[in-house]
Amino acid sequence: MTFVPGLILARRFHDEVVAPLLARRLPGLPYSAGLLDGGSELLGLDTPRSTDHDWGPRTQIFVADATRVPEVRAVLGAELPAEFLGWPARFAGGPTVRLGVVRAGGDRHGVSVDELGSWLRGRLGVDPRAGLSTADWLATPTQRLAELTGGAVFHDGLGGALTDVRARLAWYPDDVWRHVLAACWQRVAQAEHLAGRCAEVGDEVGSRVVTAGLAGDLMRLGLLLRRRWPPYPKWLGTVFAGLPAAGPMVDALAAALGGGDWADRQAGLVRALETVAGWTNDAGLAAPVDPAARPFHDRPFLVLDAGRFVEALRAAIIDPELRGRPPVGAVDQYVDNADVLTHHDRVRRVAAAVLPA
Repeated sequence: MTFVPGLILARRFHDEVVAPLLARRLPGLPYSAGLLDGGSELLGLDTPRSTDHDWGPRTQIFVADATRVPEVRAVLGAELPAEFLGWPARFAGGPTVRLGVVRAGGDRHGVSVDELGSWLRGRLGVDPRAGLSTADWLATPTQRLAELTGGAVFHDGLGGALTDVRARLAWYPDDVWRHVLAACWQRVAQAEHLAGRCAEVGDEVGSRVVTAGLAGDLMRLGLLLRRRWPPYPKWLGTVFAGLPAAGPMVDALAAALGGGDWADRQAGLVRALETVAGWTNDAGLAAPVDPAARPFHDRPFLVLDAGRFVEALRAAIIDPELRGRPPVGAVDQYVDNADVLTHHDRVRRVAAAVLPA
């Protein structure tokens, strides 16, 4: 079968199969449709490799009246075809698999049906249409925000509800943005001197591990500064490399993570630190800070002294609630366990415990 990008396949499946079926069997049904629930295709990053699981002709249907969900599911379950554009439209897999392997004889199809509000609460822990508090923003992993603002809307017959949700989730309020950026810089400040110290005592592996951690933090910072929701680790580098003017930064990180000695590693790391420091100043969210690296006290290695950026960003925050919080940031800046981040109830309990209201 010829590979078709997943979003294109999903849109055609809705437009050519799902929408006509609903119009014929449930005329006048108000619904919205799209693909917002996860998968590489939502970021436009799927390839033929992606087709081996959780990928295929699929669509999400949202209704406003929960009582109609069983009816819509029954119609789709009975009449959706087994194949579309040469791709099986059925899936096989156990109960813990979202869709599983595309297989014509599978026991389920790729069209979900949900009441919109309940689906949003299940995905985020909150319905954004009712507004988002600071605590809501900080309890929401950026991967979820990338999915909901990525993907595509195929039909928005619930009064533009999906379009409204995506607009509300487009970006942080400025003070939340400052707080999250300050937390990123705080992580850098806590680790930027460690790579040199590891190298100084001959721990090359330790130095590389610290450098790799800093590289991840700097890529996340760069995406946030360019108003892009950072995805989870599989796609972090790919999405970062797609930013305008990311080339020099990618080269710097490649040098920092390459096979050279500490001098090469430090040179690449310094270039990367200074570049993101310049991007921070360019964002205009706080008073500018000298972006040049400098020695770490009297030790023979260079750092940015990133705490200066933490202080500048925090000083620019107006919201008294955020001004009083330590620079811990959003939940996925201090939790990286997927079994927490992919469950809204767990992630919100962790966030509440770390920063109680």
